[in-house]
Amino acid sequence: MISEAKFQTELQLLISNAIREDVGTGDYSSLACIPDTAHGQAKLLVKDQGIIAGVELAKMIFEYVDPKLKVKTYIEDGTHVEYGEVVFEVSGSSQSILKAERVVLNTMQRMSAIATKTNQYVELLEGTGAKILDTRKTTPNFRAAEKWAVKIGGGENHRFALYDMVMLKDNHIDFAGGITRAIAKTKEYLKENKLDLKIIVEARNLDEIREILLSEGVHRILIDNFNYEDTKTAVKLIGSKCQTESSGNISEKTIREYALCGVNYISSGALTHSVYNMDLSLKAF
Repeated sequence: MISEAKFQTELQLLISNAIREDVGTGDYSSLACIPDTAHGQAKLLVKDQGIIAGVELAKMIFEYVDPKLKVKTYIEDGTHVEYGEVVFEVSGSSQSILKAERVVLNTMQRMSAIATKTNQYVELLEGTGAKILDTRKTTPNFRAAEKWAVKIGGGENHRFALYDMVMLKDNHIDFAGGITRAIAKTKEYLKENKLDLKIIVEARNLDEIREILLSEGVHRILIDNFNYEDTKTAVKLIGSKCQTESSGNISEKTIREYALCGVNYISSGALTHSVYNMDLSLKAF
């Protein structure tokens, strides 16, 4: 993953772009009927159940919109919530609260859904030794928040983007002229450009596993779309030479069985691309 400083920069870009998109030249609904001197308060109300996520990001959004807004937190990120609970209260300029409202809700609803799904996967893996990873199958311009939500739900982050880890997948391998050539050229490129990046290589079958193992410097082998028996064989072949990761259409029904094959990690795009937003609302009181 990227550095904390870079991650914070990504969050600020996310916030500024979201406000730009939603507010534009002005929230005319509020400007038209609410005096700029009016003060109010609102509460974040849970109308669902699951793992709440995005509380800290919501605070950053309120701060960006109006540093004078005050947030009183009752429930922290990563907590299981039930219908009717109040996560936080925000007070200050009524116009500012309304300006931030939709961005806060959109962010928290999706982040909470991702954290909830991730937590379900984490519980399914309990006792296996395997850890759940996210992928780059994220919403454009919202990746930082979605990967944060995975962490809140108890999962781990894969690479953030194309620049913080090398992953040689099927197309890279085919375009490069084969596995061995792709690995060799990658190691040469990293050395020439003084880049300290880990290398993950995808394998489509057991023969490719064997070929990857002939090259030094591979951090992890991605065991992609293997059945259970072949996954077990792959794990035995790899041993302690490098890390192992299963991927490819792994669901709630199959994830534990793959974990029991002995892999170190299981990656799932479903954590971020197949969720239903948690129902939350911001109510004035």
